[in-house]
This record gives sequence, C-alpha cells and structure tokens, in this order.
Amino acid sequence: MIRDSLTAKDILYQDDYLLVLNKPAAVPIHGSRMLEGRPQTLLAMAREQTGRMVHAVHRLDRPVSGAVMLTFDKNTLTEMSAEFENRHVGKSYLAVARGWTKEEGIIDYPLLPPRDERRGDEQAREATTRFKRLAKTELPIEIPPYQTARYSLLQLVPETGRRHQLRRHMKHISHHLVGDTTYGRGEHNRLFREHFACKRLLLHSHSLTFHHPRSGEKMKAIAPLDTAFDRVLEIFGGTNDTGPLTDPTDLSGA
Repeated sequence: MIRDSLTAKDILYQDDYLLVLNKPAAVPIHGSRMLEGRPQTLLAMAREQTGRMVHAVHRLDRPVSGAVMLTFDKNTLTEMSAEFENRHVGKSYLAVARGWTKEEGIIDYPLLPPRDERRGDEQAREATTRFKRLAKTELPIEIPPYQTARYSLLQLVPETGRRHQLRRHMKHISHHLVGDTTYGRGEHNRLFREHFACKRLLLHSHSLTFHHPRSGEKMKAIAPLDTAFDRVLEIFGGTNDTGPLTDPTDLSGA
C-alpha cells in the first residue's frame, strides 16, 4: 500500500532552513501528468506535515526509499543545490543485487540520459559508483539454469548524480538490483514477491552527510529501513542497532 501522508518518524532532521525526510518507497517527489489521480507527492505530504512551503534539493526515483533533503526557502535551496552539484554531499545507499559481487569495486561507465530525457546529439556523461559488499547469501531456490539463488547486500556510493545511475550501473556489471522493473530481472523480482512478500525495489538512500549551510557543522542523517526491506535482511543474517548493516562504513569521503 502506497503511503499518502508522513508522520513525525519520517522526519530525520528539521530546523528553520532544512528538512531531511525518510521518503517512503513508491512516493514521487514531484508531480507530473503521468501521476494525475495518483497518491500525493512527497512535497505535498511535507507541506501538510510541517505547515510550510518546501523545496526539493535533489531527487530520488519514485521506487527508491530513504533520505532526501528539502529546504524551507529558496536561498538555502540554491546553496544546498550547489553543494550537491559540487559533490560536497556524501550519499550512501543500501541495495540487494542478484549474484555475488566482488567484495568492493568501482564502476566507471559513462551514461546517456534515459530515453525520455535524451536528445539526438547527446553524448554519454561521466558516471562513477563505488560499491562494497556487506553480506551475501545463497538460497535453496532454483533459478534456471542454476539450482540455487545468490544475492549480495551492498553499500552503493554514487560519485556522480546521473538519473537512474545506480540501477543502470548494477545492470552494466550484471548484478541487477532486486525489484527493479525497469533495469532488473523478472525471475529474481518474482522470487522476492513470492517468497518474501517484497514488491518494492530494494534500493534505499541510507544516509546523507553534509555541512549545515548556516553553522557549517558536519551532519549525517541516517534513514531507517521500512518493514519490507528490513524483512529481506533476515536472509543475510539480520541486523542490529550497531552492526554494519544499519550504519555501513562511510565511503563517501565527505
């Protein structure tokens, strides 16, 4: 069921300038013609929750959950947008991918914009993602031609901000993200729906590390997982409040 409102628990940080939210999966940040008659946008939900106008500093794809930054005024919006553009904000994601990845690595693979944004003469743009495998598992479930199904729990750190970058980079190295109906593999998506009642994309914006635009203080907002994603972690041995699966090693360099 898609959320249509926020609660106080969804607010990771709030002051007079910034609002960091834990975006529910399947909730769009902005509206569009394609979403007419659909559930509310995150911006509308944030306005209802805070009683104030808000502006999104960056975006998360609709199926992605987790930490997203908004501002209450346009001056702060301009400042923090520049911080993202200049790669001064550390972003860390949790994801589940098919197969066993290497323990860690760098995906350096230029990307064209997705087809709905692409112009005929555009060139592929620099795109870099770092990853670290946090855990792996092998399930006694047949995925032809294999007798078992293998999966990796990953920390993903995008060093650039191309649209759909993480999902497309994982496809590029043949470790498609589970639940990805655009770039993923249907047989793995079905396995998680049927065996774990998980219908969402397993990609979560776990943390944002940034400097406050007024105080200069270094801050880190960590977004808890929702029930569906947290339930999936059981196949990797579970997690706890202090373990590496809830607060992975910071690879952002922030």
